[in-house]
Amino acid sequence: MRVHAVEHPLINHKLTQLRRVETTSNAFRDLTRELVTLLAYEASETLDTEPVEIQTPVAAMTGTRLAGPKPLVVPILRAGLGMLDGMTAMIPTAEVGFLGMARNEETLDIVTYAERLPEDLTGRHVFVLDPMLATGGTLAEAVQFLKRAGAAKVTCICLLAAPEGIERLEREVSDLDISLYVAAIDERLDENAYIVPGLGDAGDRLYGLAE
Repeated sequence: MRVHAVEHPLINHKLTQLRRVETTSNAFRDLTRELVTLLAYEASETLDTEPVEIQTPVAAMTGTRLAGPKPLVVPILRAGLGMLDGMTAMIPTAEVGFLGMARNEETLDIVTYAERLPEDLTGRHVFVLDPMLATGGTLAEAVQFLKRAGAAKVTCICLLAAPEGIERLEREVSDLDISLYVAAIDERLDENAYIVPGLGDAGDRLYGLAE
């Protein structure tokens, strides 16, 4: 697995604003969209391309276009939905699927409660959106699910990651073609499996509702 902690002044600035406890839900949504667009720019370097012949107003030339099949963007419900607009702003031709996965706060087991994806993912490049890579269980389960469905490549985009989550993801998907792009790798998980210093519960901060 390839891990990319993207260093950029705009990413660092927006992430700092995102972390602030006084940031409102509305501002949190806007910052998330902007931050994901920046991360998507970096993560999209892994997209396959092919040459295409075009005519400019001046001359014929060989250009570049995205190769098929179309990339698939899969937000993990519910917090991943807050990342979707930022991702599709960068790749508007992508298709969108959904996975509903949640962590049982008592057992920390991952429960899949919803799935809306194409029947066959053979050859597809899938971008998985999940704001927080904490224990790593949700993302590992999502990646394995997509690979079993035939995905050729999986690129995960997270706002934050904990070292424990990265270690688990590397351990459980070590045999798969996976890339991970994050805005920052934080210090650790606390006793409740929250990222420290983190930014709190991304879903609650996006939507202002309890789980």
